[in-house]
Formats: sequence, structure tokens, C-alpha cells
Amino acid sequence: MKAQIYNDTIVALATPAGNGAIAVIRLSGAQAIDFAASQFKSVSGKQLHKQATHTIHLGHIVDKNRTIDEVLVSVFKNPNSYTGENVVEISCHGSLYIQQEIIQLFLKKGCRMASAGEFTLRAFLNGKLDLSQAEAVADLIASDNEASHQIAMQQMRGGFSSEIAKLREELLNFASLIELELDFAEEDVEFADRSQFKALIARINFVLKRLIDSFAVGNVIKNGIPVAIVGEPNVGKSTLLNALLNEERAIVSEIAGTTRDTIEDEISVGGIGFRFIDTAGIRDTEDIVESIGIKKTFEKIEQAQVVIYLLDAAVTSSTVEKSQSVIVEIEKIKNRFPQKQLLVILNKIDHITDSDLANLTSNLVPHASNLIPISAKTGFGIERLTTKLLDLINTGALRNNETIVTNSRHYDALLKAFEEVQKVHYGLETDLSGDLLAIDIRQALYHFGEITGEITNDDLLGNIFANFCIGK
Repeated sequence: MKAQIYNDTIVALATPAGNGAIAVIRLSGAQAIDFAASQFKSVSGKQLHKQATHTIHLGHIVDKNRTIDEVLVSVFKNPNSYTGENVVEISCHGSLYIQQEIIQLFLKKGCRMASAGEFTLRAFLNGKLDLSQAEAVADLIASDNEASHQIAMQQMRGGFSSEIAKLREELLNFASLIELELDFAEEDVEFADRSQFKALIARINFVLKRLIDSFAVGNVIKNGIPVAIVGEPNVGKSTLLNALLNEERAIVSEIAGTTRDTIEDEISVGGIGFRFIDTAGIRDTEDIVESIGIKKTFEKIEQAQVVIYLLDAAVTSSTVEKSQSVIVEIEKIKNRFPQKQLLVILNKIDHITDSDLANLTSNLVPHASNLIPISAKTGFGIERLTTKLLDLINTGALRNNETIVTNSRHYDALLKAFEEVQKVHYGLETDLSGDLLAIDIRQALYHFGEITGEITNDDLLGNIFANFCIGK
């Protein structure tokens, strides 16, 4: 049972700081409507505290005889508000001066400045959201592509919470029967049907495994899928980055070794965020600065989920020796980074003949199944490349609207719950005594409760809501 622990009224700017057409100032707490009513003069003479919930009123915010601004005031009465408390939202003109004057006015009346995420924290404490839904609010605000927005919306609607809550409820029912058996231990009775319990544990294992596996997709979707663009100097890495971003993001020069540090930028491809990383050209060099850049290239490959190995088609096809050395480099990358998705890209194909391209392709295909010819300069093949990038990312769960875990705290709790459920499974298979089974079941229930907020502490809540913006 979540109890309201705040008795004061808070105020904060709910829109981004700075000048704009309008700004929204939000108040929440038992006295929010009374505070607003004391500084608001309706154009129609209405008394604000007598108005129905979910209504909007035109008037002026005044300080004694001074009018600060003409505003719209929205009234939301408890418990039918975002926080579950009385809430007032004041839409004023977006002048920084007006914003500060109104906020200072309510601080003088007795309001307190809201801390980061306090409105959503109050919504959680008042039972309007569970903890995973509250965290989804922050993810929704931070979403910068279609996929991350879709996942955050699903979680905020309770898709993830409902799956966890259902599993927890079923496990709790069996836990109660196991505990009941302990009360009648001397009579040797069995209230919990072990065959049904085994079936439940098997189903919980299956769901937990699916949720845990989904984190691999969810984490990269949330943070952007890192793609390292690597290759020798002057093969067109910076030109490719510029072509993908459709802007002159990286310096392009015929001088080898121009890129000496990594350059990163992110775009949305098919609703998925990709973070492209242009790296220093890989070659033997005595230049100290360039050597540092090459070292960073291999660090970025380690961090990337997809590696684009770029080749200059004209240089690669110039001699048999060069073609063979390229094959050796491809195999080195595959052996050094076996878990990485590797795309081999033949750039500058506008500089070679069709027959040379056909010969080069036939030589490389046995070593590079994902081989794409492009011209980064003209844009030829770029669309095919972006389509291939989408194909390499497993977005089936996203397309099927399945629950996808993106939060590392949830992932950690799921892993711990899975470990405890495995212990319960082993206990059932080995006819472990009810008192020992009960210990593992309680631990699994504890970790389920951590996700949705049935189990919380001040440190946990502080860490979660500190990452929110003030005013949300």
C-alpha cells in the first residue's frame, strides 16, 4: 500500500527553460488550487477552487495590484490528476521574466521548489503509476526515434508491469500454499499441487528468459546502435559518414591520415537510432598522434554492434596481391571480433569497370557474405546499405509489439529473479523440503517487487528520480 508522504505544495516550470511562445508552470499538493486561486483573477469572475476538475480558465496572475500576465489556468483535482494530488498548470507567456515572477510569487505564498522528478515520484507514491511506468516517463521524454518512443509508450501503458505482476501474483499464490503447509508440518499435508507448481515455474522461466534476452535489443535501441566505420586511410570513411548523415560532418581530404580521432553522429534509419563512428584509417605509421587515433579505432570496434569495413574498389582491384591482402585483413577482423556483425563495403565503384567489379566481388564474397558496392561520393548504394543495417538488427520483437526490456535496473532484477526461480525448479525436481523452497520463492518475489515498486527504499527512489528533469 503506497501512502502519500508529502504534505507540502510544490511548484516548478514544466516546459524547457528559456524564452518561448508559452511556458507552463505546474503546482501540486493539497493547497495547489488555493494558492493559485489567491493570485488568479478570472475574466468572468469565477472562483477557482469552486470549479470542476479538468477545466481551463482565462484570467490574470496578479501580485496585489500588479498584473503579471494573462494566463490560462488548468485545474485537476485529486485523485484524478497526474500526481494524484490537487494540480494546477498555469500557461503563461514564455518570457523568462514572467516565468520567474510567477514562480517567485508562489514561493512567497508557501510553495516549495520541486526537486528533480518529484511530480512523477508523487504519482508513484500515490499509486498513479508503478515504478517501471514512472521510469518509462523519463524514457519517453528522452526518446529520439520511433523505436525508443514505441518501447517507452508500451512500458508507460503498463505492458511490462502487467507481465511481471501476473507472474508475481501466480507465484505468490503458490508461496502462500507452501507457507500454509509449513503451519501443518506435523500433519504431513500438501496444499500446493507440485505438478501444477512445476508447470508454473517452467512458464515463469520461459517468460523471464525472453525478457532477459530482449535486453540485448532494447538496450541498443534505447541508446542508439553503434556502427564503426573502419578501413585503411583514404578509402572514403569520412565521405561515407557525410553521405549517411546527409551533411558535411567530417573533413574530407585526399591526404592520408586526415581523421586522427573518432567522429560520431546519430541518425534514425527506419525508426531505429544508429550511431555512426568515423574512425582513423588503419595502417602502419610512425606518427604518434595518428597512432593514438588508430588505437581508438580498435576500441570503437570493441564497443560497436556493427562494423563497416570500407574498401577502395579501385585500389583493391588494382593487383592480385592487394586483393589478397584485403582478404587477409577481413579474416583478421572476423577472427578478432567474431561476435560483431560485419559489413564489407566496396566504395568508389564509379572508378572501376563493371567487369573489374564482377571479378572483385567474386573474389571477396567467400570471405564477406555481407558485401555491398557503393559510391559514397555519388550516393549510389547508400539506400541499400541502410536497408542492410536494418536487416542485421533483430527488431522482430519490436515489430510484433512484444515487451522489450531497456532499463538496466530491470535487467539486473530479472537476472536475480531468474536465478532464484532456477533454484525453486531444482528444489522441486529434488523434492526439497517446503521450508527451503519457501526461502527461494520469497527471494524471487522480492526481485519481482523491485521492478514494479512493491519493494522500494529511499536510496533506490532517489537514484531513479534524480535522473528526471525538474517539473516532471
